[in-house]
Amino acid sequence: MTSEVNLKVTSLYDTDYQLWLDQTVAQLKAQAFREIDVENLIEEIESLGRSEKHAIASYLMRLCEHLLKIEYWESERGNCFRGWDLEVVNFRLQIQELLEASPSLNSFLQDNFSKQYKNARKLFLKASQLNATLIPEDPGFTLEQALDEDWLPWQPR
Repeated sequence: MTSEVNLKVTSLYDTDYQLWLDQTVAQLKAQAFREIDVENLIEEIESLGRSEKHAIASYLMRLCEHLLKIEYWESERGNCFRGWDLEVVNFRLQIQELLEASPSLNSFLQDNFSKQYKNARKLFLKASQLNATLIPEDPGFTLEQALDEDWLPWQPR
């Protein structure tokens, strides 16, 4: 009776990721293209794009969440405004950094604004326990306003 044994070849990518990266960079610099682990290199490059999109979407969601806090959470605003304002600045800076490095992410940001606002609204409602009917389901501000360093939906007097 013959038994088939499936042996999975373990690559350097699976056993020592950092060494695999160093080796791949060295192979690229030496133009040793035939030696490159192309399959894993493609996977890594694809994941870089996904990571940037995930990061900018996350920053946008958190930005919208804090703008909602500033605008609608009146009972906490007096104690928390300074921290919320600081977070708004932080998320705007993070988004700006990503857009400077990858300007093509701007269209992704535009396409995902409504979705990230809705996610932020869910987080805000959970945290604030305010009546959901008080908070608009669609953004009451534009993406441009959200990213504008001089704009807030509420200003201290």
